[in-house]
Amino acid sequence: MVGNGAGLRSGQVAEMTGVSPDTIRHYERIGILPHPPRSCGGYRLYSADVIERVHLVRRALQLGFTLAELSEILRVRDKGGIPCRRVLHLAEEKLRSLEHQIAELRQTQTYMKSLVRQWRSKLALTDPSSKALLLHSLIDDGSSLPNTKKKLRRRK
Repeated sequence: MVGNGAGLRSGQVAEMTGVSPDTIRHYERIGILPHPPRSCGGYRLYSADVIERVHLVRRALQLGFTLAELSEILRVRDKGGIPCRRVLHLAEEKLRSLEHQIAELRQTQTYMKSLVRQWRSKLALTDPSSKALLLHSLIDDGSSLPNTKKKLRRRK
């Protein structure tokens, strides 16, 4: 592969998988992708099976697996190990977490529906030239809202 120039450069792998070349190099650094041979000019030359692995990683990330978990699993697999039970255990944990998040979101949804009804009523009774102080009513509201701050933060 190295001598005849065959293989895919990181930019080609990136283009074919929809990630950046930096992501490809990062995956290599953390052990998700094997270290590829280099061309005479020093370019990384990946085999075609890397495309499938990057797609696998992207899909697993969407399901909640972390890069650290995937690195661990793929290293075990690459060394001939069988990480299937670990993969199932992690997926079960992620499913439980997802179910908990959904329950919290449903509580938040119920709370917000009630809040919107209250605010509509309050706004209907407020003179258009006066402040209704809708957000301020949150301070006085003793309702318990699930702590979803962590769950609702922006994804990086």
